[in-house]
Amino acid sequence: MVDYREILRLKSLGYTMKDIASSVHSSRNTVSEVLTLAGNLHICWPLDDDVTNASLEVMFYPGRNKSDEDRLIPDYPKIHKELAKKGVTLTLLWTEYCLEASAAGKKPYMSTQFNDNYRKWARITKATMRIQHKPGDVMEVDWAGATIDIFDEVTGVATPAYLFVAALSCSCYVYAEICPNMKSDTFINCHVHAYTYFGGSTRLLVPDNLKTGVTKNTRYDTLIPRAYKEMADYYNTAIVPARVKHPDDKPNAEGSVKFATTWILAALRNYHFFSIEEARAAVSEKLEELNLRPFKKRLGNRRSAFMNEEREFMQPLPKAPYESAVWSTAKVQSDYLISDGINKYSVPFDLIGEQVDIRLTSTIVEVFYHGGRVASHVRKGNPQRDPVCIREHMPLNHQKYLSYNPDEFVNWAESIGTFTLKTIQHFLYSEKEPEQGYKYCIGLMKAAEKYGNNRIEKACEKLLTVTTQPSLRSIITILKNGQDKLGIDTKETKQKNTNGKRSNGITRGLSAYRNGGDAE
Repeated sequence: MVDYREILRLKSLGYTMKDIASSVHSSRNTVSEVLTLAGNLHICWPLDDDVTNASLEVMFYPGRNKSDEDRLIPDYPKIHKELAKKGVTLTLLWTEYCLEASAAGKKPYMSTQFNDNYRKWARITKATMRIQHKPGDVMEVDWAGATIDIFDEVTGVATPAYLFVAALSCSCYVYAEICPNMKSDTFINCHVHAYTYFGGSTRLLVPDNLKTGVTKNTRYDTLIPRAYKEMADYYNTAIVPARVKHPDDKPNAEGSVKFATTWILAALRNYHFFSIEEARAAVSEKLEELNLRPFKKRLGNRRSAFMNEEREFMQPLPKAPYESAVWSTAKVQSDYLISDGINKYSVPFDLIGEQVDIRLTSTIVEVFYHGGRVASHVRKGNPQRDPVCIREHMPLNHQKYLSYNPDEFVNWAESIGTFTLKTIQHFLYSEKEPEQGYKYCIGLMKAAEKYGNNRIEKACEKLLTVTTQPSLRSIITILKNGQDKLGIDTKETKQKNTNGKRSNGITRGLSAYRNGGDAE
């Protein structure tokens, strides 16, 4: 029997066809044929010890058994590829194989033999690991334990930077990114960049038990941070955290982290980086080298495995990348405003006193109450003098306030009388801007609703006889005390013509004392 194992071993060591033929005592044609068959079936060295020459011969030459001459030989690489698709089983593939055999006028293998032969092929070709995960099904993520130092150009002080690693479970295709910290928004943005790099998302997302990725993960409860879950929902993926102290739940991430630590971090150990951008460029270069590095136990590399086996099964990406958000809670104050730390934004006034959830991105401010969105604003980057308000969020009286303008106040005052007009004009134009007097004009209008237009006019007249600077407070006082109902004091009525002497009221001047005071 041909020593198939030795042929594959010597070929992996780089021996020539002539040398291999001489070593195994076979012709060069035989060696060439064996290597071609092995390549077609994706069989390569190393092989497990239980993979014998006899089993290899069955795989290479299934038709040599006379009982199998009339049987259709299954296309094992095709079966393996189809089996990776969602919902596909060996039973289904055997049924389809039987139909193919019938159409070709040949006998099919029985289901048991069909399954055994496939599993033997998969074991020989090291394809069993890829069977465990459907392509496009799982992405595993983790932080590498090692770091890269970023040096300050002036002080020379080193600051650690951290390596994020994402790996696809089927092809072991890797994405890596260096980050200045391991905060929640950084962690989420790395996922967005990974999905962009892969050109699609996976059905499942398996993180380690990080605080940024898992709030609580026990036998009974799994709590995911809201921002992280929101990102996952955006990409139509489900978060399934690895069990605590069970790294075997994410073997590809663990293996890829070690692999990335060696071929990225360790490879860059002698480099000195003076900016995070410089480090990212170097990491990106090493990442490409890593994904193009040949597999040891099967043909190809991570890039080719992804392109051939997994790319077409990735879920399509949304039209726009996910924008990382920060969540917080706040109690709505009496001014029905919430703050993003820089500016204030309105919410419906009936939420005053209620606890709301605030979602902040770089461009949007969103407010949620009991899970429903109640307000949305374009976020202002610079501090604003006034809050950002939506008219519908205001009470009706506040909405009415927005409709006021100087012409409306003046027209109203003209309908009341001359003195009311003078008072309104003073409120509007005595300060730098008319808006500064709006509240006094509104107060006078409300007073007119309570006391009537005639009394307002009389009160304004009475006040303007003694001052050119009328105030709303003084007018209200006149109305409350009923002073508008009394006669208007003029200069003539203020003087007492008793014996030609003038009344000095309560205050007596020097001349009064010289005359002995006012006569009784």
